[in-house]
Amino acid sequence: MSIGYGRGRDHIRRRAVLGLAVLGALATAAPPTGAGPHAKSAPIPSPALLPFVRGICWEAAGRVQASDLAPLARVHAGWISQTPFGWQRKTDRPPVVLATGHKDYYWGESDEGLRETARFAHARGLRVLLKPHVWTHGGWSGEIAMRTPREWADWFRSYRTFILHYADLAEACGMEALAVGTELGSTTQHEREWRALIGEIRKRYRGKLVYCANWAEDLGHVRFWDALDWIGVQAYYPLADRPNPAVADLVAAWQEPLDMLEGLSRKWGKPVILTEVGYHSLDTAASRPWEWDLPGRLSLETQARCYEALFSALRDRPRVRGVFLWKWHPDYDNAGGVKDTEYTPERKPAEEVLRRAFASIEREGRP
Repeated sequence: MSIGYGRGRDHIRRRAVLGLAVLGALATAAPPTGAGPHAKSAPIPSPALLPFVRGICWEAAGRVQASDLAPLARVHAGWISQTPFGWQRKTDRPPVVLATGHKDYYWGESDEGLRETARFAHARGLRVLLKPHVWTHGGWSGEIAMRTPREWADWFRSYRTFILHYADLAEACGMEALAVGTELGSTTQHEREWRALIGEIRKRYRGKLVYCANWAEDLGHVRFWDALDWIGVQAYYPLADRPNPAVADLVAAWQEPLDMLEGLSRKWGKPVILTEVGYHSLDTAASRPWEWDLPGRLSLETQARCYEALFSALRDRPRVRGVFLWKWHPDYDNAGGVKDTEYTPERKPAEEVLRRAFASIEREGRP
């Protein structure tokens, strides 16, 4: 999956240029000293007992106000995810550079912005998943693979600095969950290094831990799910090969992926969280949901049907315990709308589908 994290091509180009600038300007920091050690988190309850996570992927942008989170109450969201970035020059070269606070960073991706947004969220009763990503120039994080054992050691050393910084930040801010990694499929073969890193994170962060695997690449290859609290999946499954599919067809297409996810949950004894799932407002939205520049025609109805199918398919799937929907812009009055073809459900029929589904889950515990 190579989904973009901004509003389009210009944003993706901006990230590539910014990534190079940051890498050139910053050196790898020493391991953070942050918060002291903590006791290991209590065992997570059985998957069926975990309250369903009603999540929204919050876009990091310019400075926000507490009121910018008000629309999330209207759709009955219970969680937001926040996404800071680290930078890597090439997919086969270390290091991962911790770049928080750089002058060209979005405020919402900086430590200050993450702290303030989390404070606003908590004040409104929302919980927070901190979900750091690695951005590489000319590639995708899932393709990160070093060439020699020495370079692998250097990569994990720099990634340790990166992720422990955010573990300390999440602990200091009382964030309820932390992604130890996101779509880093080619690194997961290094099970020993990941287990050691997760053990370090446990000593300084007391919330829930998740790894966010790509649906197609590394989900079935991770061997350290037992060290985590949640099985995370970036769930951009293709559901239709033609435009404007019917809800019933989309629900049917979800059955095989959900069977697999429930099998994974049974094997490891962990709940599954869809840490990202989303659809364009296009008639082709269900065909290749991961594709940022997906061709197609404006279709608010297709996006809404994709949402309807998602929540319908999750009924009677007790091991899938949450979703984070991609994505939500802070500037609600100017986001989305009836002419927008991008992922957000804001000010579209999909928002009403989301509101009804989350309200039902809030009342009854399931879609």
